[in-house]
Amino acid sequence: MTTPHDTVSAAMRAALKAGDRERLATLRMLLNEISNERISSRSEVDEPAFLRLVRRAVKQREDSAQQYQDGGRVLDRSEPPIDKACGEGIMPDGVERLRGLGIDAAALGGRRFRGIRYVGDGVEAVARFRRAPGVGLRRTRLQRALVDGARAAGARLDFGSTVRALLSRDVAHDGGDLTADVVVGADGLRSRVRKWAGLDRGPHGSRFGVRRHYRSTPWTDLVEVHWADRAEAYVTPVGETEVGVALLADGLRGDFRELLRRFPLLEERLRHAEIVSRDLGVGPLERRVAAVARGRVALVGDAAGYVDAITGEGLTAGLAQAEALADALAAGSLARYARAHRRIQRVPELLMRSLLAIERRPRLRRRLLRTLAADPILFERLLEVHTGERKVSRLGLRTFAGMGRLLLAD
Repeated sequence: MTTPHDTVSAAMRAALKAGDRERLATLRMLLNEISNERISSRSEVDEPAFLRLVRRAVKQREDSAQQYQDGGRVLDRSEPPIDKACGEGIMPDGVERLRGLGIDAAALGGRRFRGIRYVGDGVEAVARFRRAPGVGLRRTRLQRALVDGARAAGARLDFGSTVRALLSRDVAHDGGDLTADVVVGADGLRSRVRKWAGLDRGPHGSRFGVRRHYRSTPWTDLVEVHWADRAEAYVTPVGETEVGVALLADGLRGDFRELLRRFPLLEERLRHAEIVSRDLGVGPLERRVAAVARGRVALVGDAAGYVDAITGEGLTAGLAQAEALADALAAGSLARYARAHRRIQRVPELLMRSLLAIERRPRLRRRLLRTLAADPILFERLLEVHTGERKVSRLGLRTFAGMGRLLLAD
């Protein structure tokens, strides 16, 4: 049976082939709304739901169009393509959200991955995605596509423009002062907007990360997570002949090479691979905020507070937050965004803090790896929670029994 998602997707392909940019943009918007609804409801969108969705989307876009006419600019002191230290693995729900924006991550030169493999303490545990794959993609390629999409949608992007301060009603930047009814801080882990708005509660902990790329044909269709005491290594295929390696460590000193020695199997596999990027690092990772919205200021992505990169959730969460903020702006309520942000982050933060608690306890980590290796169905169900395909309340007795074995095992 053909669904609205299938119908709109087919119409998008036809519009793209015909070069009808206006129709293509409208269809992309509709597909984005369908994708959001599928993710939030965890079910397919039928015809009645699609008609309600269209009516809601039209109203929101009318409101957003008026806001763009009244003003709206993006200021960024960097020049594209903009890189950052991250794992570069986009989970399936993130891939879906990008597709709703008209961005096919795999077509940008990325590489699909089918699940997650945990490696450590002499065991391996594998869980595969039940529905769709994720995509590993160099951050610079994704950033270019997002910039192109924003410009095509009519956004004004001022790169190379440094914001100096938030004033009572204005934003001070290199080109002068701009009056702004709403200021969105999407300026990363060390957000200055967060600090200027009085929302910053500072860094916490001593976790940091560093990333490097190697020229190597990916040896698996999985993202590998190698575990060691106080450190993890994430290996993501980001192209047909390239892998990214992100190392996360807790309070350890040393450069990339020294940290890589904590993972002898991975170090040996990469021994003769060519390094094709400079190392990028970031930390401390955890950043706490007083709120994600106050007055006329809203924070999105890493700027809105950050726990850790241990689940690879950052980009997907940022996309979901941006969509929630767009809806809140159309409704004229930043309080609505704050509520949506809490809902978006509830399960990811639970998973992050749970894994961090395990990471800090070697004995519990070894139990986790043994339990997941022995019970791959348990691992797959937990991965479904992570990707939004299963609610925590629907994990089932078997899953909770497996988690009990994890906690009680010798």
